[in-house]
Amino acid sequence: MLSKITNFFKDLQSDESLNTNKVSVEMACTVLLFEVMRADGLLDRQEQEKLSQIISGQFALSTTEVRELINQATQLSEDATDFHQFTSTINNNYQIEQKIHMVSLLWQLAIADGEVASIEEHVIRKVADLLHLRHAEYIQAKSTIAH
Repeated sequence: MLSKITNFFKDLQSDESLNTNKVSVEMACTVLLFEVMRADGLLDRQEQEKLSQIISGQFALSTTEVRELINQATQLSEDATDFHQFTSTINNNYQIEQKIHMVSLLWQLAIADGEVASIEEHVIRKVADLLHLRHAEYIQAKSTIAH
């Protein structure tokens, strides 16, 4: 009986590590950006265009690749129960400066429609916490947006 329980937890851990490894950095960033975009319940045209611009600029992808990445990220976002697999991918691959930059991109996307909804701010704060950013680093990222 004990060995069955031990094997269950080993299998669970290996499944979790497989899920984390399946998500590329590009996908993880795109899902988090998408989460901010959809947080207020509106898929605003300005935010959709800004999302495409950000992804294209950050990852040097073609228009077709950007569209495909957004489509896949949309599905992953809708199926996800939390941000862990996405933030852990970023934590495992990004240095602190890159994480701060990522959070500043979240802010840029949130303001793309002219205002930041409180739920968007909440999602960004949650992501920043999961990326292990200190409050000062969070504020540094936030200060990059124009009001």
